Amino acid sequence: MALPINIAELLSGTTVEWERLEFKEGNNPLDTVQTICAFANDINNWGGGYVIIGVAEKNGRPLLPPKGLNLSDIDVIQKEIINLCHQIQPAYFPVIEPVEVEGKTILVIQVPAGEIRPYKAPTSRVKGNGNHRYFIRHGSITKPASPHEERELINASAHVPYDDRVRPDAAINDLKLPLIQAHLSVVGSALLAQSASLSFEELCRKMNIAAGPPEFFRPKNIGLLLFSDDPARFFPCAQIDLVRYQDETGDDFKEKIFTGPIQQQLQDVLVYVKNIVIAERVQKVFGVAEAVRSFNYPFDAIEETLANTIYHRSYEDDSPIEIRIWPNRIEIISYPGPLPPLNKEKLRAGNIVARKYRNRRIGDFLKELHLTEGRGTGILKIKRAMKVNGSPEPLFDTDDELSYFLTVLPIHPDWEVQVGVQVGVQANRGDNAHGVQVGVQVADKSVQVERDILNYCRRPQKRRDILSRIGLLSNQSNYNRYIYPLIEREFLTPTVPDKPNSKNQQYRITPEGEAYFLTLDVQELNREGS
Repeated sequence: MALPINIAELLSGTTVEWERLEFKEGNNPLDTVQTICAFANDINNWGGGYVIIGVAEKNGRPLLPPKGLNLSDIDVIQKEIINLCHQIQPAYFPVIEPVEVEGKTILVIQVPAGEIRPYKAPTSRVKGNGNHRYFIRHGSITKPASPHEERELINASAHVPYDDRVRPDAAINDLKLPLIQAHLSVVGSALLAQSASLSFEELCRKMNIAAGPPEFFRPKNIGLLLFSDDPARFFPCAQIDLVRYQDETGDDFKEKIFTGPIQQQLQDVLVYVKNIVIAERVQKVFGVAEAVRSFNYPFDAIEETLANTIYHRSYEDDSPIEIRIWPNRIEIISYPGPLPPLNKEKLRAGNIVARKYRNRRIGDFLKELHLTEGRGTGILKIKRAMKVNGSPEPLFDTDDELSYFLTVLPIHPDWEVQVGVQVGVQANRGDNAHGVQVGVQVADKSVQVERDILNYCRRPQKRRDILSRIGLLSNQSNYNRYIYPLIEREFLTPTVPDKPNSKNQQYRITPEGEAYFLTLDVQELNREGS
């Protein structure tokens, strides 16, 4: 039976952290079962792990191609492991799957975090000797738990993470096969080919998105969040609210709400941000061959921020994720705040070393979809992306009660000038008249471009001709910056609305655009008269 994960990416550490992988060149059943016990105990709430037999390792990394196992030994190894798993207290049975990699057969043992942990594993192969210990993972090492770690393990085991809990008020048919198959296809899992021959219940068990006895087989929260048509039925406000403000007063704004499976929400909002919000500026520098390029916001920083927000928010909370796009910054807020020991002071100081995670299963799925990186790396990636783009440092904040998590991404300094942010700075320097003049010049230029486009589109015009008219190249960035805002405000309309990418697509002014153009014309006459 295939595993619901891409094996090549598993072996490369792409979708599962190295600390959750244990490579063994040969079979040592007792050592293997103790590692299974440690992953099942999942003291760090990472979601369990994988034991791979038939692959040698060096410094915790696999040596490929794999050495492999003799086909005649595989059945014997599986029986030995299963027999020892009977001795785990309480009994625990992982998923064991022979897999062929580069012409060699290896055994991949998938060990989800146990539902009735903590577990004890035997310290001897002699059955019935009564000598069992708690085992845990310490980094990439399996070790017996110390007395302090035993207490910590028992306390942690008393709380099953919310995303991994069974949902008693849901039915198995609330999970949708097409959504599951789409996920398996995207991650490249061999389980996709077998899904047609499995019963739906077997597939859900294999995915670990449902659990329970046959008479009360129910979805887990993780399954409903990712593979139901409408997660909001079970999780109020499991959505992303995006608001774009036209100015700092907040009175003039447009709102867009993203719903559906949470991974689809994330993908949809990223497409929107990439097409509508992100813009590139190219500056020619005298005497330098290459132009200086900068984005108002680096896409990588926004992507990682939103992925982290989906990952770390609480789905027990009835507050949506909020994205507020202001003229000079993007604010992304989720509820509640970080888990201890992270607090306001550590967050503001950038001292981000997280060990506890609110939604371990969501993190695994997002990694498989390449929508986020490893645990504890998100904030570093956001900072790095902002620095590479030449943007100011991002801000991370919460309150004393850890009731929210706020990320602020300031706009690139070059783009502040375009929206007149420098007016106030210059005024503080005692050069108020010059500062106001700069702001007016920027505003006038923006209005003039709108006026020229609307006037030109009294007859339907192609995108490339419109942008050429205002002296710009025909590319997506310039379209997003100059043409799409006029469409969004209903001042322009496409001539082939049902086929946005039609080669015959043109744009023409609307009656609303005509009315707006007249107001701009009056303003232009007044300025000329003054």
